[in-house]
Formats: sequence, C-alpha cells, structure tokens
Amino acid sequence: MKYPKRVKIFCPYCHKHTIHTVEQAKKKTRRKMAQGQRRFLRKMKGYHSFPKENPRGREKPTRKIDLRFKCSVCNKKHTKGSGFRVKKFELK
Repeated sequence: MKYPKRVKIFCPYCHKHTIHTVEQAKKKTRRKMAQGQRRFLRKMKGYHSFPKENPRGREKPTRKIDLRFKCSVCNKKHTKGSGFRVKKFELK
C-alpha cells in the first residue's frame, strides 16, 4: 500500500484541518512479560493441551501499521484509529 507523506487531516490540538507529515512508528521492544502470560506459560509447561489448547501457529499473517501524524502548525503528534493490517507499506 502506498500512502502520501503529507496529508491534510483534522488536528485534535489545533481543532482544525492542517497539513500533517506522516511517519511510521518504530517497532517497540518488550522488556517484561505480563504476569498473566507468565502464569499461562507455567500452566502449559509439560501438559501439551491441558487445560487449554496450545495457541502456537495461530498468529496473524500481517502486523498492524502504526502511523503517527505530526501537525505542521503546532508540531504535535497524534495517531488516527488503531492502525490497519497490510503486508507491504510505503510512504510516497
């Protein structure tokens, strides 16, 4: 999918439509595993499919694209929606 580098959208800080520059957010690094995930892995260890079926191999084929929009007037960044799934993404 090709997406323009500059778009005119609504800025929630200026409360008007302005030109925004678009950038793709960098991939986050996870430091710790959540307590629920640690508990789940401990429960799954050595039990194959008990008490839940093993969730391996059920991941989505694509990742969600996270776009950040930077306002040219107030220089604040914001996101729009929760992203969308796409295999190829390119800013033109």
